[in-house]
Amino acid sequence: MVRTLLVRGMLVGIVAGLLSFGFLKVYGEPQVDRAITFETQMDEAKAAAEKAKGMAMPMEQPELVSRRVQASIGLFTAVIVYCTAFGGLFGLAFAFAYGRLPGALSPQGVSALLAAIGFIALYLVPNLKYPANPPSVGNPETIGMRTALYFIMIAISLAAMVASVTLKRSFVPRFGEWNANLAMAACYIVIVVIAGLLLPVINEVPQQFPAVVLWKFRIASVGAQFIMWATLGLLFGALTQRASASGWRRT
Repeated sequence: MVRTLLVRGMLVGIVAGLLSFGFLKVYGEPQVDRAITFETQMDEAKAAAEKAKGMAMPMEQPELVSRRVQASIGLFTAVIVYCTAFGGLFGLAFAFAYGRLPGALSPQGVSALLAAIGFIALYLVPNLKYPANPPSVGNPETIGMRTALYFIMIAISLAAMVASVTLKRSFVPRFGEWNANLAMAACYIVIVVIAGLLLPVINEVPQQFPAVVLWKFRIASVGAQFIMWATLGLLFGALTQRASASGWRRT
């Protein structure tokens, strides 16, 4: 039934994408527009200063994709593809985890647990170290390094989560279920905190950049991710629970 779970996950991912797109369109795009306005003002001020000094004006680069397209079909396509891909991966992860996790969890329980783990390990913790930034924030010359560090933090966070869950199995016989859960959480937190302290700090936010715009943009990023993972966990779990009640069994 792996194929069924994969397809189900992708379909639920499409639903999650539609919800995330609606949230980003209403709450996130205004912050992007304000960030672009700030960037334009900074560029105009820089150009005016260079002109006053008699320096040659750089040639204006043509706009490859209009802002209108970026904020509509571009955003829609990117969000749907992203969420559909994660939905498919979620379905595969469920196929692997169901029946293997400690405790007699129902399909809904496994789905909710996987969604919580995914949101925390793949997004929330890495985002705390390297938060999302709107346009005009960040040096274009360091984008490769920043991207690499972000994916390194994701890999460390995911590996720490897997290791902590694995260690829990050895903790339960010695300390009991509750204490084993606390030990698991402590192991994960210690690993990611050490990694966060060892990895370099990147702060390229201009001093003049509006703090409110930066805050709202990052809230929009967290909100979109939360909507995606919550939809995957709840809707996928409900559909799988219903299929299980109708005679579905993992094979």
